[in-house]
Amino acid sequence: MAGRVALITGGARGIGRAIALERAAAGWAVAICYRTSEAEAQKAVEAIEATGARGLAVQADVSDPEAALELVRRVEKSWGRIDALINCAGPYHRVPLLEETLEGWHTMFGNNLHPVFYLGRLVAPGMIARKWGRIITFGMANADQLAAQPQITAHYIAKAGVLILTRTLARVLAPHGITVNAISPGFIASGSAPAEELKAMERKIPAGYVGSVDDAVAVAAFLLSDEARYVNGANIQLSGGWGI
Repeated sequence: MAGRVALITGGARGIGRAIALERAAAGWAVAICYRTSEAEAQKAVEAIEATGARGLAVQADVSDPEAALELVRRVEKSWGRIDALINCAGPYHRVPLLEETLEGWHTMFGNNLHPVFYLGRLVAPGMIARKWGRIITFGMANADQLAAQPQITAHYIAKAGVLILTRTLARVLAPHGITVNAISPGFIASGSAPAEELKAMERKIPAGYVGSVDDAVAVAAFLLSDEARYVNGANIQLSGGWGI
């Protein structure tokens, strides 16, 4: 697996950063994409390079299809290939449905769902040519239930769309040695939610505790491996039993 190249959106912080460091330790070159977290992205690249791996940070708003195209071109020009795409970027906001703005509504789809399509179609040709590739998306632990979500409606619908797109890409790309799978976190201590909010949720999690970024890294590492070559179109719940 040495010599592989990973592109990770949202790789400056949280789960994306942790996956980036794990891939670097495995000998992969890692490019991370960030939108506003420049300082964190540079620190992440320093940590990647400290392992002896190649690191690259690229500022790009992947909700813009042209920016997504330039991102892929930049990585492929630098390293000649992209073997794995890990879609970790996925902001959310909490607002009652009838108070949601048009801008807020479109932002949730633009940042959570659309980039998976934009980037997936761009990296696929190279993966097809090499007969090997891995694409990982991030859903939400109960998005497959299609439940009412009055406070995070647009985000939730976007994540349900991610799951459908994941399965569809898996079906299309499987004949070419490419797998496409989703990881659907529940409550993970990744820095995206206040600690007190996570603590309050512990009693609602069957496992009795909040997950860590290491839990997400372990699942991603398996899905990126050759051992997972026959796992395709899966939606792996990473929630300690919450949301199922």
